Amino acid sequence: MEIVASIKREASALLGRGKGKLLVPIAVGWGLLIGTRMIYPVLLPSLRRSFDLDLATAGLLVTVIWLGSAIGQLPSGMLADRFSERSVMVSSTLVVSGALVAVVFAPTASVLFAATGLVGLGLSLYPIARITILTEIYPDRLGSALGVTMATGDLGQTVLPPLAGVLAAALAWQVGFAFVIPFLFLLALVLWITLPNPTPQESDGEGLSRERARYVLGELNDPALIFMTVVLFLFIFIWQTFSAFYPTYLAEQKGLSPSLAGGLFGLFFAFGVVVKPLAGSAYDRVGMRTSLAVALVGPVFGLFLLPAVDGFWPLVGITALVSTMLGTGAITQSYLSELFADDMRGTGLGIVRTTAATLGAAGPVVFGAIADRGYFDEGYLLLGAIMVVVILLTLRMPEV
Repeated sequence: MEIVASIKREASALLGRGKGKLLVPIAVGWGLLIGTRMIYPVLLPSLRRSFDLDLATAGLLVTVIWLGSAIGQLPSGMLADRFSERSVMVSSTLVVSGALVAVVFAPTASVLFAATGLVGLGLSLYPIARITILTEIYPDRLGSALGVTMATGDLGQTVLPPLAGVLAAALAWQVGFAFVIPFLFLLALVLWITLPNPTPQESDGEGLSRERARYVLGELNDPALIFMTVVLFLFIFIWQTFSAFYPTYLAEQKGLSPSLAGGLFGLFFAFGVVVKPLAGSAYDRVGMRTSLAVALVGPVFGLFLLPAVDGFWPLVGITALVSTMLGTGAITQSYLSELFADDMRGTGLGIVRTTAATLGAAGPVVFGAIADRGYFDEGYLLLGAIMVVVILLTLRMPEV
């Protein structure tokens, strides 16, 4: 009964006083965009056949979308600090939908890569604006609010990639991308109607001034922030690499059909629907170190056991173990958001996330090169070893 009462209190705090009409479209938008990005790993075998890509080049394609998702977060954060989050988030959905049209009609691999980069750039506009607006709406429950929106992201990743895989198998890979385009246009309209449009801050040159730059750099020169950036980079390296090749690994190394591999990949994110709200709530209650370390223990065991496990149901168990890493986003992003002052939160988050995600984007292409040389299993063992390093660093991080 106490658990039920606690859930009701949390839901009331998140949805009451008109906050629900803001949280719901923000969360749905995140789910649709992140689900769209995760279509790439599921359709990677089809793209490899259509454009004659080896594993390293296929890994580079995933790196391109992750890199695009990273480098736009800094300008996105600056825009979120000075202008309307509504405009930034609507722009994100429109750019992604337009870029997907180019992906669907790509005649060559070079056009596919260019359009994929544009998809990544569009995706990069959304995350920082999402965090800054939620920080304003939920000053006392940011971890829980981020946990809910990120769980919705996992719901999108649970549904959209397997559906794309089924459509690609039944019709063509192009349909696996095209079906989300109308939903993205509809999302842009809903965000424009529902989100507030505050008056932009007056621009007196502060955004480009030397004083402003010194102020931002001074805020960034924080040991806790530098420590967190290193941890975030290592985690992003693992996460992006694992997600890029997991469906391909299940199909080519474990003998699962492409549809079954896509379904298991979707199940990975289904577990995250439960994990992320719990992780966000744990951050609010016990702090960063404990909640983050606990979330990362399961993936260590899962990654080390993965090469030795065969069969669908044992692989379901491994997928469940690794899926607890999905809870880390609600923890790390809440922690980072609270490290920055209100007037430069978007810029600071943009710098940190862009730096960490840009470096971490190298993971898929490096892993693809390792797999091309016949070391697919060893690649996952390496990811497990890096995760151990992340846990050790986490235990030494200061609380805020």
